[in-house]
Amino acid sequence: MQTYADMTKEQLQEELTKVRQIYKEYQDKGLKLDMSRGKPSSGQLDLGMGLLNAVDAESLMQAENGLDTRNYGGLDGIPEAKRLMAGIMEVRPEQVIVCGNSSLNTMYDMVARGMLLGYLGQTPWCKLDKVKFLCPVPGYDRHFAVTEHFGVEMINVPMTEEGPDMDMVEKLVAEDDAIKGIWCVPKYSNPQGVIYSDETVRRMAALKPAAKDFRIFWDNAYAVHHLYGAEKGKILNILDECEKAGNPDMVFEFCSTSKISFAGGGIAAIAASEANLADIKKSLTIQTIGFDKVNQLRHVRFFKDADGIAKHMEKHAEFLRPRFELVLETLESQLSGLGAGSWIKPMGGYFITYETNEGCAKRVVALAKEAGVVLTPAGAPFPYGKDPKDSVIRIAPSYPTMEDLKQAAEIFCVCVKVATIEKLLEN
Repeated sequence: MQTYADMTKEQLQEELTKVRQIYKEYQDKGLKLDMSRGKPSSGQLDLGMGLLNAVDAESLMQAENGLDTRNYGGLDGIPEAKRLMAGIMEVRPEQVIVCGNSSLNTMYDMVARGMLLGYLGQTPWCKLDKVKFLCPVPGYDRHFAVTEHFGVEMINVPMTEEGPDMDMVEKLVAEDDAIKGIWCVPKYSNPQGVIYSDETVRRMAALKPAAKDFRIFWDNAYAVHHLYGAEKGKILNILDECEKAGNPDMVFEFCSTSKISFAGGGIAAIAASEANLADIKKSLTIQTIGFDKVNQLRHVRFFKDADGIAKHMEKHAEFLRPRFELVLETLESQLSGLGAGSWIKPMGGYFITYETNEGCAKRVVALAKEAGVVLTPAGAPFPYGKDPKDSVIRIAPSYPTMEDLKQAAEIFCVCVKVATIEKLLEN
């Protein structure tokens, strides 16, 4: 197959006329399709409906340690919920605090604590002239929104097939004590689906930052979100690796059940060293008298344990896998060999990343919108919404029906073709 780059201007113009006609036919249908955010579909949410019956008015409300879950107390979570969340993160229950319903909220709180209170007696960031964070890109827009909200300067670090460019990470953190953290989604990274290699995890744990209060924000959001089995998504335990490297306090690990049970109605957790947990609890005693222990109890009685979570997530995979494969098959059949961009087949998570030729992503998103397909804004996977190459687009296959997804994927491919040819004709 001839790539677009190998075509003459006349051939490109002829091809553009053809694809624009196809585009207009889709445009005339008046479609309203959404691939913008990784929301669970109603079918996935239906899988968790038994959660609502796990605790009712007739239920015994005592946790296994005798604590009445309807009352105050249990600041760090009921024991059985600590075990459940520890099982998801593959850490020890004593390393876990079970929080509210959102890991994003917990991450926001931890940045706020660094800013206002400092970590383990270090100077609060708000008293410093400059605070910086490393941001592997493409990455998660909500992470970047948190640090931008607090006025933190964000530094792009390119992602590789094994995780962040660790040569760059090591150099930057060693040279600059204003760098206080790094955002990480280590398993099925948002949005590419990259899994951090063992070497990357070990190098991350062995960092020698100039800042004594440097922290790795390890957002293990997709710890159990496998599409092709748990073995394909294995990563090293970052808390253990930090301990081995002599940096036990350098990491905060986060997770939640938001895409396991109910979005906005799950439970979240943070795992950290003994010193960090004690430091967090000091401010938690002021912040709250306790999180929602009834919800914790409900989750434990529904899922039982980590094995129960794993079986539940197999049902999610059965639902999600055909959607991912439909999009990937469409990309392969429509765009392979044209030289119009590239993509990675993820083994889990919630997203597919398409990388257009440089300077085409915004045009693709705009064309898709005009044809009735909403995509995440181009630039969203980068700090400040600025993709220096204007090339990365995040595709979320989970929410639409299969029929809608098929149309949306086909329209996306047509938009890529139009934008790519237009760009080539400009040159």
